[in-house]
Amino acid sequence: MSERRLFGTDGVRGKANVFPMTGEVAFVLGRAVTSYFQQNFHKKPLIIIGKDTRLSCYMLEQAFSAGVCSQGGRAILTGPLPTPGVAFVTQSMRADAGVMISASHNSFEDNGIKIFDRTGHKLPDEIEIELEKMVLDPSLISVRLGDQLGNAKRLDEVIGRYIVQTKAALSPQYSLEGLRIVVDGANGAGYKLAPVVFEELGAEVIPLGNTPNGTNINRGCGALHPQLCAETVKKYRADLGVCLDGDGDRLTIVDSRGDVIHGDRLIGLCGKFLKDNQEIGPSKEVVGTVMSNFGLEHFLQKQGLNFIRTAVGDRYIVEHMRQSGALFGGEPSGHLVFKKYSTTGDGILAALKVIESIKFYDKDLCDLTHEIELFPQVIENVQVQKRVPFENVPEIQEALLKAQNQLKDEGRVLLRYSGTEALARVMVEGRHQKLVSEVCKEIATVVQKVLG
Repeated sequence: MSERRLFGTDGVRGKANVFPMTGEVAFVLGRAVTSYFQQNFHKKPLIIIGKDTRLSCYMLEQAFSAGVCSQGGRAILTGPLPTPGVAFVTQSMRADAGVMISASHNSFEDNGIKIFDRTGHKLPDEIEIELEKMVLDPSLISVRLGDQLGNAKRLDEVIGRYIVQTKAALSPQYSLEGLRIVVDGANGAGYKLAPVVFEELGAEVIPLGNTPNGTNINRGCGALHPQLCAETVKKYRADLGVCLDGDGDRLTIVDSRGDVIHGDRLIGLCGKFLKDNQEIGPSKEVVGTVMSNFGLEHFLQKQGLNFIRTAVGDRYIVEHMRQSGALFGGEPSGHLVFKKYSTTGDGILAALKVIESIKFYDKDLCDLTHEIELFPQVIENVQVQKRVPFENVPEIQEALLKAQNQLKDEGRVLLRYSGTEALARVMVEGRHQKLVSEVCKEIATVVQKVLG
C-alpha cells in the first residue's frame, strides 16, 4: 500500500490552516465524501456535520459544508456535539455519513476530521483510500450544476436526541439522586450537554471546563489534566469526578478521595460488572489493546473472561467487536466502548456505566478498583539506526524468548518501533518490579547492540 498523505489512524488530523487541515482540503473532502455516498446510496446524500469548540472549527465546518453543497448533498450542521453524538445522530436520522471536526485531546491549534458511515462506525481503510485519491485529484469527482447543487441547514435540536439516548444507558432501577458529581467538559464538545445529562438523572453537578472561548479546549482541564477536578472533588466532598476530553469520546474518573483511577482499572471493573449482569456477550470477551496492563488481563482471566488485544485505537477495538460479537472493550486512555449502547467510545455514557457499577456492588469506587492489581511496568526507549522487523533478528528473538521464560505466565514484553521517532520502545510488565527492570534492561541492551 502506498504511503497515505491524508488519513491516519483516526481520520485526518494536523495543524489548523496547514495542509492537510486547510479550508481548501476540507472543501474537496466534503465533495469527495458526498460523491462517494452519491454513487453508493442517494442522489442527494444527507451528511451530518458536528464539531468541538476550536476556533478553526468555524472555518472547517463551513468549508466542508460548502463541499457537500457543491456536490449536491444535504448538510446538517449540529454545532458543538461529542463524537459519539455525531455517530448516534448519523444512525438515528438515517443519514448517509457523519463528520466530526475535532482534534480530540490535542490543543486548539490542531484540528481533525473523522468520518462515520450510515451505521455510525468509522470508515474502513479501503473507503478512506478511495476518498484520499479523490481529494488529491479532484478531477476524479464529477461536477454538479444547476438544480443538482445541494443545501445546508443548522439543526441544534439533534443534541436532544443524543441526551435522551445517553441517559437511557443507565438502568431504570438506578438514579443519580443524592450524588454530587464534578463534571469537567474540557471546554470542548461536551461542555454544555454533559452537566445536563447528570443533572437530569438526579445528580448535583459542579461544572468545570464549561466556558469555551475557541482557544482553551483541553487547556489545564479535562481528561488529560484532571488535577483541577481532583482538587474540586476534595473541596466540595463530591462522590465522583468525571473529566471528558475535547471531543467527549473518552474520560478520566476521579474517586471520592480525589484519586485518579487508571483506565485499565475502569475496564476491569466494567468487564466484571457486565459479566455479573449477564451482559458480556456469548464470546465472554473484553477487547483491549497492546497497551493495557498485564494485571488487567490477569484479573479478567480470574473472572472467566477472555482479554483480546488489538492495535492501539478504539477504531480497531470496535472492528474486532463487530467481527467477534464482543460487547465491551476499552483503552487505558479512557476510551470505553459499550457496544449495546454506542458504536464508538463515549465518555458520558462510560461514566454512567461506572456509576451503575458502584450502585450494583454498593461499594466505593476506590475499593472496587483496587481489587484490580496493576503490575509494575518499565519502558526503555532505544535509539536505532535502522528499522528491521524484530522477527528477522535472531539475537532479539532469543532475548524475547529468554524474557518470557523468566516472566512465565505472570508478565509480558512489548517491543515496537515509535511511529514518529528513530526509537525502539521496550516495555516489560510483570508481578515483580526487580525482575521486570532486569528483563527490560537486558532486552534494551540487545536491541541497542544490534540496531543502534
